Amino acid sequence: MRAEVHQVADGTYLVHGNNVNWVILKDGDAVTLVDTGYPGDRQGVLESLAEVGSSPEAVAAVLITHAHNDHLGSAEYLRAGYGTPVYLHPAEVPHARREFLQQASIGDVARNLWRPGVLPWAVHVIRAGGTDHNPVTAPEPFPNEGPLDLPGRPVPVHTPGHTDGHCVYHLPEAGIVISGDALVSGHATSRVKGPQILPDFFHHERARVVASLELVGALDGDTLLPGHGPVHRGPVRAAAEQARDRASWKTRTGP
Repeated sequence: MRAEVHQVADGTYLVHGNNVNWVILKDGDAVTLVDTGYPGDRQGVLESLAEVGSSPEAVAAVLITHAHNDHLGSAEYLRAGYGTPVYLHPAEVPHARREFLQQASIGDVARNLWRPGVLPWAVHVIRAGGTDHNPVTAPEPFPNEGPLDLPGRPVPVHTPGHTDGHCVYHLPEAGIVISGDALVSGHATSRVKGPQILPDFFHHERARVVASLELVGALDGDTLLPGHGPVHRGPVRAAAEQARDRASWKTRTGP
């Protein structure tokens, strides 16, 4: 599958890979790459960089929202091959090294195969390298607090729950929030479209995911670039409230 590159603002691109997204922030010749898809998305990552007039050599840093294989895919490839630093929240650094794994297990998936879309999604995950052992050898915590001195000037915001060190990235001047898996607009295993959290079995701590929606909603912006699903236009606060309402409704009614 060829990666689809969508320009959402000056120097900002949302890229759709194999059921997952990554973001390119471009400033002159340099770029910041936020997430890197599945291991099987590597060619798509390289092609998307070329499509925006960049290259692996021009990637100033890789920022990871969280260290699941569908977001960590080519991080070690870029680090080892091009010397690209890979930055995460400090709590996520050992996760990226695979000192532990906060990710849906084979058992979790098996128990949810009755849900619409889960079986074809699971087959896709295996084909895309989602079950590979794919650590980053030398991930690094963010080098400073506040805006990072990288293309796009992204501001990491800690939003724990999906994993302990999950972060979203805020682009205040552009009014954009890169939300990773804290808030998505769709997923292959979801029957609804629009702002939502992922199905429960994907989260390390669902209650913290819901609580972190308040942190996402407090960010000033009108464009949401999720880890899964299309770009969402409209106030980020309203998107977070809609996701929280849907999560609350599911808690009251069950699966």
